[in-house]
Amino acid sequence: MNEIGRLLESARAGLTRLTPEQAHDAAKGGALLIDTRTAAQRARQGELPGALVIDRTVLEWRLDPTSPHRIPEAAAGVPVIVLCRQGYSSSLAAASLRSLGVDATDVIDGVEGWIAAGLALHAGPADIRE
Repeated sequence: MNEIGRLLESARAGLTRLTPEQAHDAAKGGALLIDTRTAAQRARQGELPGALVIDRTVLEWRLDPTSPHRIPEAAAGVPVIVLCRQGYSSSLAAASLRSLGVDATDVIDGVEGWIAAGLALHAGPADIRE
């Protein structure tokens, strides 16, 4: 196994990853859906209803409840579900958020799994947080 494979395995060991359907239900129950896909990926695949789009480069600052740069929705105790295109970088992101004390996880197979499960997407606009 290569080093990134080991890092990914370690990150996922601390997560209870969700199926797309579980993530959809959790969002209905108040969890924050966070979409870290690029603009080009979102344009090709569509937008996730109710998701907040946060660039991976500022994710921790926006979701750490103790950060002065956090988004208002990132209150302590609010579950966070991170999605990327295929569910790889979202695992690393969720593990990073967990190290900050955020109740975070990600979605198995990412947005591609969401689409395969037949869950809704829309054309936009996205709720982009910078």
